[in-house]
This record gives sequence, structure tokens and C-alpha cells, in this order.
Amino acid sequence: MRSPDVAQLYPHPARLILILSLAPTVGLGIGRFAYALVLPDMRDTLAWSYSAAGFMNTINAAGYLAGALLASQMIKRFGLASSVRWGTLACVLSLALCAMSGNFYVLSFARLLAGVGAAAGFVGGGALAATIAQSRPDRANFLLSLFYAGPGIGILSSGLVAPFVLQWFGPGSWWIVWWAMTGLAVVMTVPVLLAPLHADTAAARTTTAKFAIVPVLIYLAGYFLFGAGYIAYMTFMIAYVRDAGGGAVAQSAFWSLIGLSAFVTPWVWRRVLALDRGGLATTIILGVNAVGAAMPIFGHSVWLLAISALVFGVAFFAVVGSTTAFVRFNYPPQAWPTAIAAMTISFGIGQTLGPIVVGAITDAVGSLSFALNVSAAMLALGAVLSAFQKKLRQKP
Repeated sequence: MRSPDVAQLYPHPARLILILSLAPTVGLGIGRFAYALVLPDMRDTLAWSYSAAGFMNTINAAGYLAGALLASQMIKRFGLASSVRWGTLACVLSLALCAMSGNFYVLSFARLLAGVGAAAGFVGGGALAATIAQSRPDRANFLLSLFYAGPGIGILSSGLVAPFVLQWFGPGSWWIVWWAMTGLAVVMTVPVLLAPLHADTAAARTTTAKFAIVPVLIYLAGYFLFGAGYIAYMTFMIAYVRDAGGGAVAQSAFWSLIGLSAFVTPWVWRRVLALDRGGLATTIILGVNAVGAAMPIFGHSVWLLAISALVFGVAFFAVVGSTTAFVRFNYPPQAWPTAIAAMTISFGIGQTLGPIVVGAITDAVGSLSFALNVSAAMLALGAVLSAFQKKLRQKP
């Protein structure tokens, strides 16, 4: 149902959602995923094991989980727009901290802060994007997918910068890359701070709503497995490419292909995201994501890795969008922030455990390939579980 007052507040929803998407661009695309680009150099320079390297994404995911747990209360107190803005600023600060020190504890705190800020921006931004999308119900799923393509901008931009900075300055220059990422994040944060997000109105629409876990337990389990499976791929694939002999150009191309695929996500999946049939949309998209993650199992060829990056990327960004579409179809608007936060918590627990477990497996068996196989299997199992989620019956 189209709300006239929402339509008047947001006359240009696509433009505003694209600006809003810069929050996950900074918090996730740069704040979380750019770490994979500097992980090999940091591991070599700072003498880390794979478990220690994985811990840096585990602590980031733990911060994300904490932020998701607190998101509903933050939104209730400060409003959607303020949560998005302050969360994004926290991510910028965390990037600067990463550039200032090689101390394990300082870096751990910075990664933790980035996770908390990213969750605040993502949960608040997702709920606000869903509200804005309601101004054009016939295009709502397409508009929502624009928001979830945001991290791709961060992945693409960092992929075009980080490998060449490392190549130019040589081994041990990981901290220079973090300064470059901080500069990128500052530029992308400015539009978020200046956008007319109508904070007071957004806050007024946010009310406390009950969320029952049991009816969506199997869906939450599938989303948990997505969180555990995808993060291993996104943490260690650059190391995998480098170990296979890929230099700066290969690493940049691989990472940029994942980012580029985000831009076609809204068009590729628009019909699937419109399916109001329980977990079916998530099953389809997550299944494709698993196929992309599994491709490196079959070799190191350039074309195989390129196809893997494209297939993984085009589905990866859409999985999160499918959960928001599920929430929008199955819950009333006042429950959206609570429901999105619950989905994010399940996802956050999975991605908290994923990196350190995969890192430990790699240290134990001495093979990144074996660990990446485990992550692909988790994604496939998540797709299977999502298929059993039925549509909820809303009470009037």
C-alpha cells in the first residue's frame, strides 16, 4: 500500500537510497572486506598465523553482532537516520586506527569498532531504505536492491586501489593502504551526512514490536550458515589468488569483479526478489552463491577464478536483499527494524565463527582449498534449509 506522506517526503527514492547505500559501502565494502586485500601483507609483516589473521575478521563480526543486538534500542532512542550517520562515522574512525598501529590489540579494537558501526548503519539503513521504498510499492524490491548493492562500491573502489598501493610501496606498506581506505571512506561519508533523511519522521515511525523466533527458526539457521560460509571466501580468497601466483593486477581484477557484479544485482534478481513464497527467493540466490564459492575447488585458472568472482558476487549481495524482502512480505512496517535486527544477529553469529574456524582448519591441514570447500558446503546447506521456510501468516 502506497503511503502518500512517505511519497511526499521522498520524491526521489532511488537517488536517496543510492546515497543511503554509501553507509554499507563504508561499513562493509571498505570497513570489513578491504581487510582481505591487506591480510597477506599484514600476515607476513606482523608474523601472524592464519588463525590470528582470521581473528581480525572474527572480532569485526563480533562487533557487528553486538551492534545488531543493540540496533533496535539505538534506533528507538536516536532514530534511523542518526544511527546510520553515527555508525558510518565510527567506521571511518576505525579505518584511521588501523593505519596508526600494528599492535594486535589496537587493531582488534579498531576491527571491533568497525563492526559495531557497520551494524548500526546497516540495520538502520535497511529499515530506512525499506520505508523509502514503500513510496513506490511497484518498484520496492528493485529500490531495496540498490541499497544492498552498496558494499559492491566499496569492494570495487578498494580493489582498484589497495593492490597497487601495496605493489608501489612494497612489503610492509599495509598501513599506507589503510590510510588510502580512510580517505575513500571520508569522501563517501559526506553525502550520507548531508542527505535529507527526515530523521524525526523516520524515528516517529519506529515502534517496539514483538518478534517470534520459532516460526522463522529454520530461515535463521540458513542465514547463519550464509554468514559463516561467505565470510571465509571474502576473507581468504585474495590470499588464495596470491598463493596461486596472482600479482597486484590479478588480485585487483578478482576483487573488482566481485564489486562490479553488485551493479547488476538489482536487474538479475528483481523477479526472484518479488517472490512472496517464504524462503524460496533466498534458496535460489544462496544456491547460486554456493556454486560461485565452490568453483575454485576445480583449479586455479584465470577464467575459473574470474567466473567464480562474478557468480559469487552477483548472488552474494542479493542474499541479504532477499532477507529484507522476506521481512517486508511477512511483517508489518512497525516490526521491520526488529525483524531485520534479528536476521542480522543470526547472520552475525555465523560470520563471527566463520573466519577463525576456517583459519584454524587452514593452519591444521595446511590447505586453503580444503577450508574454502567447507565454506562452500555451508552455503549450500544454508540454501537447502531456507527452502523449508514457509510464508508467515500475519495477524490483522
